[in-house]
Amino acid sequence: MPRRAHTGRRRNEAAREAILAAAADLLARDDTAISVGAIAAAAGVGKQTIYRWWPSKGAVLLEAAIERAQELTPRPDTGSFAGDLETFLVATFETVSAPPVRALLRTSMAEALRDPAAADALRAFTLSRREMLLEILDRAGERGEADEGTDRHLFADQAFGVLWYRVLLGHDPLTPAAARALAANLVRSCGSS
Repeated sequence: MPRRAHTGRRRNEAAREAILAAAADLLARDDTAISVGAIAAAAGVGKQTIYRWWPSKGAVLLEAAIERAQELTPRPDTGSFAGDLETFLVATFETVSAPPVRALLRTSMAEALRDPAAADALRAFTLSRREMLLEILDRAGERGEADEGTDRHLFADQAFGVLWYRVLLGHDPLTPAAARALAANLVRSCGSS
């Protein structure tokens, strides 16, 4: 890829998009050892550009994963709580089950326990995902499919708790069947009275 024009300290949106797209593409390849040099080469920028804008390789990879997750995970509106939740969780589980993404999430969690900046990035990532999930619950409440007294945050914790438990401990895979079973259990737990 041809080198991009140097923009100094000012963040160039085209370069930022190229870096994030390159990082996401590298994450999607199971057999690729990702380095800042590999990201820079694929994006057509210098390594110093990446280090100027992100504090670490993990930070750029996490931001790339956030953007890719937002592209890949739909904002479903099937007309039913069960359909929306199942669509969202199946897509989320499929995205996260890819070995590079799963590895990135494990690494991000480890970094977040040591580094406040990494913790903030991970918090931003999880917050965006929770907001999408809570939109589904809110629509279900508006349609009378979920009890108004449902604890919204507990609902989200249960959904993502299963995902994180399986990502971090690896005791069971993140399969579409597991996502469908989780969605069905959550819908039952929120049943309108």
